[in-house]
Amino acid sequence: MPEKKKPDPAKVAFLRSLPAEVKASVTGEEAEQFMFGEEIPESLYFKIKDYLEESPD
Repeated sequence: MPEKKKPDPAKVAFLRSLPAEVKASVTGEEAEQFMFGEEIPESLYFKIKDYLEESPD
């Protein structure tokens, strides 16, 4: 039986911290791709970009 992937706890916490109106606009597919994937889906990025912190490079 394949091992079930676990969502990134930091990403789950981030999604939970969003304002209710933003959370309501996020689709289940976008949330799943964000929590389990490496990249943010473009449609989700535009919804949450104001809440993301820029990482210093």
